Amino acid sequence: MGNAADADGRPEMLRLENLDTDIAPPRAAIEATLEAVGRDDANSYLPFLGIHALRGAAAERVSRTTGVDYDPDAQCIVSAGGLSGVLNTLLALIEPGDEVVITDPAYAGLLNRIRLSGGVPRLVRLVVTHDRWRLDLDALRDAVSPRTKVILTMSPSMPSGIVHTRAEWQAITEAAERADAWILHDAAMERILFTDDPVLHPASFDGMSERVITVGAVSKEYRMIGWRVGWIVGPKRIMNDIGLVSLTNVVCQVGIAMPGAAAALIAEDDGVAAATAEWKTRRDIIVKEMRDLPVVVPDGGWSLLIDTVALGMRPDLAAERLFRHGAIAATPMIGWGQEDCAGRYLRFVFANEPVARLEGLRERIRQSWSL
Repeated sequence: MGNAADADGRPEMLRLENLDTDIAPPRAAIEATLEAVGRDDANSYLPFLGIHALRGAAAERVSRTTGVDYDPDAQCIVSAGGLSGVLNTLLALIEPGDEVVITDPAYAGLLNRIRLSGGVPRLVRLVVTHDRWRLDLDALRDAVSPRTKVILTMSPSMPSGIVHTRAEWQAITEAAERADAWILHDAAMERILFTDDPVLHPASFDGMSERVITVGAVSKEYRMIGWRVGWIVGPKRIMNDIGLVSLTNVVCQVGIAMPGAAAALIAEDDGVAAATAEWKTRRDIIVKEMRDLPVVVPDGGWSLLIDTVALGMRPDLAAERLFRHGAIAATPMIGWGQEDCAGRYLRFVFANEPVARLEGLRERIRQSWSL
């Protein structure tokens, strides 16, 4: 869909298919990156696990969120982006055939990284309650078994935008304890919240810090997609294994990008609050435009889903019609979970189009779908 939109050339094409954003990164991050380009120490394989300034800033970020004191030298590794960190952690944790519990819908990239690492995804359905997503706690209990090695979490999640409640987190952490499983938490969007609730992190729950591994990145909150920098923070007993996988799989991170990432993490104003307010405004205009359609309202993140099957269309056909007749690029969620759950939905990303271009969206949808 992204390639098709690039090739199309129509200036009116709404780019709602890809997780980009037009909101600039922190100025401090750009300046630190530009300065690093000319430095010899930034043009190096070393240090293999990331520069100390970034490991310190990332460990401090996770410590501040969780209330757990993490040692940057023994409990933090820099990864070449968040998803690289997820894959390397999965490779360190599981053996072929081990089960990994994850919600449905889920990012296809996470599902495929579970498979690449030899794991078997066990999908837990999200259900729609009052136009918002909720975790099916009965389905969670049924999915977790003695074969469960990892519960892979994300809140806000992509593509759904679910933000787990305290009760949902409590159920997740209790399930991990019963199965003696790890929780691998993808925290890429944890501060992109459209509610007034504080950030909830599984490592902050009683007794969980020794089984929770956090993967973060500068891509979403800090708007630094092209830097490809993330971090892995977790218990000392597993970090050496993850470090060995990282060395084998990627070798090192982007040297000239790490100083910019460190600068973003310690910036006095990282711009996350202002960016989140703007993304919320864009979410609100799409929800308003589509208020008579089966849209599930996200409580955070960059995207929302519409149930096109409820309108009598498979999401791939709905996407084709939108592209041809409405100049809207959107992504069908086929392959992002089970056919009768994720496979019902079409995804709209609202991070990369300003409000002025989103106005009138409903009429373009009407013309495309004859609604």
